[in-house]
Amino acid sequence: MTDRAWLCTRKGLFELRRRQGAWQVERLSFPADPVTMVLPPDRSGRMLAGLNLGHFGAKLHASDDAGQTWHEVVAPAFPPQPEGAEGPEWKLNQVFSLERSGDAIWAGTVPGGLFVSRDQGETWALNEPLWLDPRRTQWMGGGNPAPAMHSVCPHPANPDELLVGVSCGGAWRTTDGGQTWALRATGMRADFMPPELAGDENSQDPHLIARCAAEPNVLWCQHHCGIYRSTDNGANWVEHKAAPSSFGFAVAAHPQDPLTAWFVPAEKDMRRIPVDAALCVTRTRDGGQSFEVLCTGLPQQHCYDLIYRHGLAVDETGTQLMMGSTTGGVWASSDAGDSWQTVSTTLPPVYAVKLG
Repeated sequence: MTDRAWLCTRKGLFELRRRQGAWQVERLSFPADPVTMVLPPDRSGRMLAGLNLGHFGAKLHASDDAGQTWHEVVAPAFPPQPEGAEGPEWKLNQVFSLERSGDAIWAGTVPGGLFVSRDQGETWALNEPLWLDPRRTQWMGGGNPAPAMHSVCPHPANPDELLVGVSCGGAWRTTDGGQTWALRATGMRADFMPPELAGDENSQDPHLIARCAAEPNVLWCQHHCGIYRSTDNGANWVEHKAAPSSFGFAVAAHPQDPLTAWFVPAEKDMRRIPVDAALCVTRTRDGGQSFEVLCTGLPQQHCYDLIYRHGLAVDETGTQLMMGSTTGGVWASSDAGDSWQTVSTTLPPVYAVKLG
């Protein structure tokens, strides 16, 4: 069970440590700066952190000592935009996801680009086959003005295989390191589209996709329009219903048990708050056939905390979870979600949680 966590927040990157069963803030990096994503340290201590500095743009920083010190590195950058090119402006707005796969680090961005680094984040190359695919120009923003590539799911047995998720652009898979791509959103349904286009794979709005490490053909998706599961590596998706709501942003897949996953429900669309102002986590242990409502230790009255798509994390054992909210609440569970302990209620808005 892990004893380290990182919180990407509106006002800095917080490193937490668990000592004698209690989580506490160990270190703050980038105080007062918005940190959008972090890549936890590898065995050498190498880390990456994406920042969004508004007027000063999106930045990327690296650490070689597990977060004790940081230095700026070159952020992913799009090539010059051809005159008349369709789609959003070719300009980096945000580093939205960071994942390792073999000797590569992959970065998903806003707008919906995918970049790869082969030198630990010192330099980046845009994946042109996906970016130049004419279907990409049909993607839409889902909450952001531009499409957002939020999910990068490496295959643990094949570093050249990735499945990525885009809001709104569905799910895409490569098996050759990004040279070719195929849509993988069959079965998802976008009820915000006209009826005849609701099943269009390229119009889907997956909020987050997570893979089971032990059974990599099993993928879970928290979609704008429901909860989905695939058992054939994304070729087909099956919808599952949960109470009190199937709407939300976050999903965490159990790393060892393909039947288990966690979600954080909320009211849909115009009311982005917990159902009945009571925060809970839902868990399935039977592949989505049924869901438990887990609320022990979580606020059940006058609670308006929303958990963003990267705001829920589970460790490699499947027993330690942590989540952070839009209003600075942070909760942790050491029993797979059966009960929760309050870590803080006064931190800045939390964009992402990573355990390591």
